[in-house]
Amino acid sequence: DLTIVRTMRFVRLFRAMRVLRTFEVFSKLRLLLATVAASFYALLWSMVLLFITMLMAALVLTQIINPFMTDLSLEKDTVEFLFKNYGTAGKSLWTVFEITFSGGWPLHVRPLVEDVSVGFAWFFGLYVSCVVFAMTRIITALFLKDTLAVAANDAEMMIQEKTKEKKSYAAKLLELFMAADTSGDGKITLEEFEDFLRDPRVNTYLTTLELDAHETKSLFAMLDDGDGFVTAQEFVQGAIRLKGVARSQDVVSIMHDFTKLNRTIHDLVGSINALHQKL
Repeated sequence: DLTIVRTMRFVRLFRAMRVLRTFEVFSKLRLLLATVAASFYALLWSMVLLFITMLMAALVLTQIINPFMTDLSLEKDTVEFLFKNYGTAGKSLWTVFEITFSGGWPLHVRPLVEDVSVGFAWFFGLYVSCVVFAMTRIITALFLKDTLAVAANDAEMMIQEKTKEKKSYAAKLLELFMAADTSGDGKITLEEFEDFLRDPRVNTYLTTLELDAHETKSLFAMLDDGDGFVTAQEFVQGAIRLKGVARSQDVVSIMHDFTKLNRTIHDLVGSINALHQKL
């Protein structure tokens, strides 16, 4: 059946699109579509508000300018300009639309101010300040707020950003390790580490990486697995674990291990005492 075949193709296409949306190259497109969907009602009411504002301004302009089109003291070119741009409510609305969104409002306003009446400068000055400048920027700020909210709640984008940040951080740590490995054997000894950290610029760079290098031996001991030297893998993995301040989860884990160790020692002491009494 042709209908079933088309349905199956549509399902396959839908699955392919779901796979593609996980790729990093499509993250911005996914964010854009999600923002448009989330901001649909805000967009709708923003357009309604702007349309009402432009319509009111167009009707006012039509009523004000209409008497000037029969003024014999005005030049023919000026009257033609008035009729072409403000002759009817529809023409005025289109002109106000161009003034609001095209950015070329001086082309529509200057002939009115210079050839008809200076009073139009007050009208358009108020309109440009309140609508073209203020209202449109407020709407833009609202859309930016929605975009940031959608991006902050996008789980896939958060995972991609965290992964990218972790890779970038690991790359910086690897560069730091290569600079500290003066012997070039792929290992850092305590002496090499101490010599490397004597440079104030290195300590400053470690601070930017959220690593505290105040106690050199203590830091080296936390990176070392007990063999007396630190490899590139140990350095990167250890520095990632030491980045920033201690988390509550880390503290709780340490307290849990300490409680287990304390219980084990207590049982061991009890066993030793029992054995001592038997002897």
